[in-house]
Amino acid sequence: MLGTVVNAGAIILGGSIGLVLKKGLPKRFGNQVMNGLALCVLYIGISGTLQAKNVLMLILSMVIGTLIGELLDLDERVTQLGNWLENKFKSKDEYVSISEGFVSASLLFCVGAMAIVGALQDGLKGDTSMLYTKAMLDGISALIFSTSLGVGVILSSVLVLIYQGGITFLASLMAPFLTDMVIAEMTGVGSLLIIGLALNMLRMTNLKLMNFVPAIFIPILLSLIM
Repeated sequence: MLGTVVNAGAIILGGSIGLVLKKGLPKRFGNQVMNGLALCVLYIGISGTLQAKNVLMLILSMVIGTLIGELLDLDERVTQLGNWLENKFKSKDEYVSISEGFVSASLLFCVGAMAIVGALQDGLKGDTSMLYTKAMLDGISALIFSTSLGVGVILSSVLVLIYQGGITFLASLMAPFLTDMVIAEMTGVGSLLIIGLALNMLRMTNLKLMNFVPAIFIPILLSLIM
């Protein structure tokens, strides 16, 4: 799990630097930076959806995964965790919800092919090269995002540890099912969530994105029957 630990550390480091830079940033500038970042996130999401080739699998994954997410009410559970963290860490001059930053950054850092493939390579071969590359990218992203989303970005490193660490730990069991095709479809579904994240950041929607997260893993099951 060395690659995942380094990845989480890079998020903490980058986010911490961003918080230092944020102190001199007026609120109106912070809001505009967030809008600009949201547009970048929207581009990332749209680019990722193009990797999906099986539209039917994507639709079924979203429907089935959302039903599971609603049944478990994952959004409420993660929001409660974010609110607890907010009560513990929020300062008086914080103008962005820690819960929002935590959920948004967690989705951004956990959804994507590099998180899945990198964690698998680490678990199966001890190859951390992809996760080291992801760590560098996530560290830079954390620096930029924490200037507008605050300390919640740093706290998202906990979910990165759990998510990628879990894949690494279970790599030998998951690898036979995660073909290139399945990973592409998982990336496509996950990228739809990234688009939803961008719309939420722009205050255009208020989607309960965590309730969609199970959809990312449904292509694994559908690939066995389709």
